[in-house]
Amino acid sequence: MDKVVTTAAEAVADIPSGSSLAVGGFGLCGIPAVLINALLQAGPEDLEVLSNNCGVDDWGLGLLLRARRIRRMVASYVGENKEFERQYLAGELEVELTPQGTLAERMRAGGSGIPAFYTATGVGTQVAEGGLPWKYGPSGDVEVASPPKETRCFDSAQGRKEFLLEQAATADFALVRAWKGDRHGNLVYRQSSRNFNPLAAMCARVTIAEVEELVELGELDADQIHTPGVFVHRVVALTPAQAAEKRIERRTVRVGTTRPTDPSRHSEPAKAPAPEGVTLRQRPAAPRPASSPVGSETSA
Repeated sequence: MDKVVTTAAEAVADIPSGSSLAVGGFGLCGIPAVLINALLQAGPEDLEVLSNNCGVDDWGLGLLLRARRIRRMVASYVGENKEFERQYLAGELEVELTPQGTLAERMRAGGSGIPAFYTATGVGTQVAEGGLPWKYGPSGDVEVASPPKETRCFDSAQGRKEFLLEQAATADFALVRAWKGDRHGNLVYRQSSRNFNPLAAMCARVTIAEVEELVELGELDADQIHTPGVFVHRVVALTPAQAAEKRIERRTVRVGTTRPTDPSRHSEPAKAPAPEGVTLRQRPAAPRPASSPVGSETSA
């Protein structure tokens, strides 16, 4: 079955207001930016989004957030988006913070037909005990808080331990980005963009993938496919310009030093001054053991 659609706008045209979305990517790495922009233009509102984070203020899911299209966010990291912080603290956005590994497993479980699972992550914290503020009221009080979760003890490699019950996550639609894909929806991700994309693709009823390179059937090595086409319903081939546009969330520049190549330029490293009142003493060299004939015994 050929799953290729002509444009991103066509691919997201039937996503209605009130939908839940699972969105791949980590930071700005591997995010389906073209599909997100198409969804922004399409105009659905009141969305619930499951994703590792919510992009930045001017890119990725941050664009939907700025346009007030997101009602609820389920994420594990939200630290790079000032508008996200403002909306959350103002009571305009509901946020369910979830440990990162737990969020990944909730998506995987949802795509595998597993309704819930036990995990040690979060035991003894508000994740298990409840009370995390999901939504603030206009006056700053907690309007919606996380509920307590069921716990149970199991035998483990570390002995008897307590675990908490986490429910699987599913969504109406998923938006993902792949490096390569074929017309049947088989997808291959490149390096670190293979983050939340395979998990998001699994857990939705309708999965839409944007691919940087569309290949013909049989060109992908079956052993290298990360998301089988059974999980994917629509494929959008990006233009070279769309595929090349990738932003960096936080640019870090390391100041390096030039390593001298001439041995005569090597100098003794400067010694740090001793603290006031402290005298530095040279440690005497350890005496060399007396040489002994080969085969003789020496004491340690």
